[in-house]
Amino acid sequence: MDAKERRPRVAERPQGTGFVKADQTESEVSSALIVGRHPVLEALKSGRSMNKILLAESAEGGSLSEISAKAKASGVVLQRVPKAHLDSIAKTTHHQGIVAYAAAHDYVELDEIVSRETGNQPLVVLLDEVSDPYNLGAILRTAEATGAQGVVIPKRRAVPLTETVGKAAAGAMEYVPVARVANLIQAMETLKAKGYWLVGTDVEAPQSYTEVSYQGPIAIVIGAEGKGLSRLVREGCDYLVSLPMLGQLQSLNASVATGVLLYEVIRQRR
Repeated sequence: MDAKERRPRVAERPQGTGFVKADQTESEVSSALIVGRHPVLEALKSGRSMNKILLAESAEGGSLSEISAKAKASGVVLQRVPKAHLDSIAKTTHHQGIVAYAAAHDYVELDEIVSRETGNQPLVVLLDEVSDPYNLGAILRTAEATGAQGVVIPKRRAVPLTETVGKAAAGAMEYVPVARVANLIQAMETLKAKGYWLVGTDVEAPQSYTEVSYQGPIAIVIGAEGKGLSRLVREGCDYLVSLPMLGQLQSLNASVATGVLLYEVIRQRR
C-alpha cells in the first residue's frame, strides 16, 4: 500500500489472534422467510436448510419447475396455497408466487471471513451503522460480484440479515459471509493486525478514491446513509477518500458508494 497520504497507525499494534465474537441472539434473526423465485432457487442451490416451500395455486412456469425439482430432491415439503395467503405471509404482493421457510441464516466469525479463499487478493467490506435493508442487500450483491471475502456489520444501530435484505441481495446472501460484531472499532483493529489496510469514505477527504493503491489486503469502510462514518471509525481508517460530487447533492447512498469503490479495487488489481 502506498504510504502517501496514509493516516498514521499506532507504532506497536497488538498482534493478537482473537476475533470479535459474532452475536445473533435477537429475534429478528431466529428465523428467516425467503421471498421470490430467484432468492429461493439460490438458497436451494447453496444447500440451505428449509422447512417448507409455499407456492401460490396459480403460480406456473419460469424457474418454478427447477425449484420444485431441487426441493423434492432435498426432501423439502412443497405446498400449494391461495395467493392471498402468500400476500399475508410475505407482507407484499411482489413475491412471485413463492415463499420459503428457512432455518436462520447464520452469521460467521470475523476470522472465517479473513481466512476465506476467493482466488483474489483479500478484500473485506465494513459497514458503519447502515440501517437501510435495501442498501445492505445491494451491497451484498456487489460484494459477491467483486469477489469480496465477506461483509462486517455492527450489532447495534444497523440492519441485520432479514428477508428484505435477502430479497434485495437477489441470492447473494447465500454466498457472501456476514460477520455481526459487537464492536466495529475492535474488528477494525483485528483486521489491521492481520495486515489489512482500511480505506474509508469521507465527503471532506482531500484525496480521491482513485488516488490510493488497492493492492494487498484491503478493507473498504462505508458509513451510514446521511451521516457518513462515525468519528471513531473515521479516525481508525488508514486512508480517507472522497468521491467527486459535481451536482447539488453532497453524498451518494451507501450501496452506490460501495459499488464505486469495489469496482475501483477490481480495476486497479487487473
